[in-house]
Amino acid sequence: MASTESSLSQIFSFQDLKSSPDPIFEVPAQCLNPTPAPIIIDNGSFQTRAGWAVPGEQGAPRLLFRSVAARNRGAARSETQIGNDIPSLEPLRWLLKSQFDRNVVVNLEIQELVFDYVFTHLGITSEGSVEHPVVLTEAPCNPLHCRQMMSELLFECYSVPYVSYGMDSLYSFYHNNIQRNLQPPHTGIVLSSGYHCSHILPVINGRFDAGNCKRVNVAGSQAASFLQRLLQLKYPGHLAAITLSRVEELLHNHSYIAVDYNEELEKWRIPEFYEREVHRMQLPFSSKVPGGCVSVEERQERRAQQLRRLQEINARRREEKLQQDQERLDKLMAVQELLEDGLLDQFHKSLVELNMDSAEELQSYVNKLQLAVEQGRLKLLHSDGVEGKTEVSELEQPMDEGDGVALIDPDFPEDTLPEKPANVVQPMFNLAEYHQLFIGTERLRCPEIMFQPSPTGEDQMGLMETLQYVLARYTLKQQEALVSNVFLTGGNMQYPGMKERVEKELLAIRPFQSHFKVTMALQPSLDAWYGARDWALVNPPGGGGGASAEGWISRQDYEEKGGEYLSEHCASNVFIPIKLTKPVPARPNESTGASLPSTGASAVITTVTSATTPPSSTVAGVPMVTS
Repeated sequence: MASTESSLSQIFSFQDLKSSPDPIFEVPAQCLNPTPAPIIIDNGSFQTRAGWAVPGEQGAPRLLFRSVAARNRGAARSETQIGNDIPSLEPLRWLLKSQFDRNVVVNLEIQELVFDYVFTHLGITSEGSVEHPVVLTEAPCNPLHCRQMMSELLFECYSVPYVSYGMDSLYSFYHNNIQRNLQPPHTGIVLSSGYHCSHILPVINGRFDAGNCKRVNVAGSQAASFLQRLLQLKYPGHLAAITLSRVEELLHNHSYIAVDYNEELEKWRIPEFYEREVHRMQLPFSSKVPGGCVSVEERQERRAQQLRRLQEINARRREEKLQQDQERLDKLMAVQELLEDGLLDQFHKSLVELNMDSAEELQSYVNKLQLAVEQGRLKLLHSDGVEGKTEVSELEQPMDEGDGVALIDPDFPEDTLPEKPANVVQPMFNLAEYHQLFIGTERLRCPEIMFQPSPTGEDQMGLMETLQYVLARYTLKQQEALVSNVFLTGGNMQYPGMKERVEKELLAIRPFQSHFKVTMALQPSLDAWYGARDWALVNPPGGGGGASAEGWISRQDYEEKGGEYLSEHCASNVFIPIKLTKPVPARPNESTGASLPSTGASAVITTVTSATTPPSSTVAGVPMVTS
């Protein structure tokens, strides 16, 4: 009895959750007085979260919706559906668009629609402007052009007074350090994994070290695609049922990280362990099962039915063609009667309508139609005569020429498989199990790509190998400070066993008897929003004489310094000045064959750009920071 209950407890159903439209909230009074409260927008590639930066119960995200938009081709802008306005994503999957390319905003048109949705549902009704400061998250090492376009959108289109940019991972790091009562400045290393990519972000003395951060292009979307491919190969009869939404549900609710991957796979070889741990996902039941065992008699009967249906279709087409020819013949005969009755004017008028020139041409068409009608009637009589014959030998005869392709190729060999005797016991087909998806080793194989991306075809390092590479760029003392606060955050870090796996990998990476500490975010998906709210409450915008506080960009700063300008703070990106060596062009009066001396022949130009990846790549001998 206990084993039966254990087996039944492993049968699950897909929730197939449908979203409901978000209500339009009213702006709380404390968000207006004495000064407008900032709006916190966690602009994630999977989900957008928005709310007010106020203490208490109001200081929670009011809007949580998928970062997608759906609009039919040629539809008006007002007909675009955003986030929770889309009840189910699967019917509109081919129409969905996002503002992101991986984790970087590139489609500003969709981003503007998302902002309209956020401001409208938060209750902002002011015409032509948003009078509240905005705190917005962005990708680590966000390209300058993307930040410029975002600042232009917020300041020019919405006329916001202040904007602050920060990284969601560092906001989560900031929030959890406050909750743990750690005194700033904070030092540690952040392992963040979202929907499109994962990041290794070192933080030293409260500042993000952009020169040594790394990105791994493996995260939740790659795991979902990998799981979908595995299940569709395993269950080819349920391709339509294995949708991306259901696969994401399997990842979120039924997957886990193995502390020792190879050892865990060996456990799955044991039948008792498999029966105990496998998750059976129940699909909608249908009595029709494709394929199956079909006897020779049933196969011949199906072929006979197909032939009869094809003969009926051909007979119906002959009748329709015969009826059309007869109607046209009657019309032409009526025109000929006009000539016989001597009504020449009506006769010539009818010839013009028929696009004919003479009575001889009319007679030629009449003769052709009479012959076609006669042949059509003979074919109908012939088909009625052979309709009752149902011998199997008829299946091998070709059909009438011009009526269609023969159903059975006469050169195709007959079935050579011997018919099974009736006394042989046929295996029973379990119809209930056919409508279940058995999720076994897929529960750990798909999340494992974060540590071993090679099964998906990605030629890059895993998360912990990348962490080892980043740590090797620091001194031993700095390494000890960083690993003393290893912080895990992001929606793709919520698998059970993630913290234990990172601790095991760090134990293998670090020297013997070295110390480290791994901490998981309290709410890996929401702590970025709460961290941005905490930062906005501690660092309010504004200042005397139009100046802005640290971390805030005012409209005056935007107009004077441009859209690429970034005011740094503890959770923001940083600017890195780099030197680009540019050759001096030759003067016109100098010969082209003359060579410039090696010294003094180049000018050093110092520019300020947003950090992307460590300056390890070179283009034509020029060191550059590339994204």
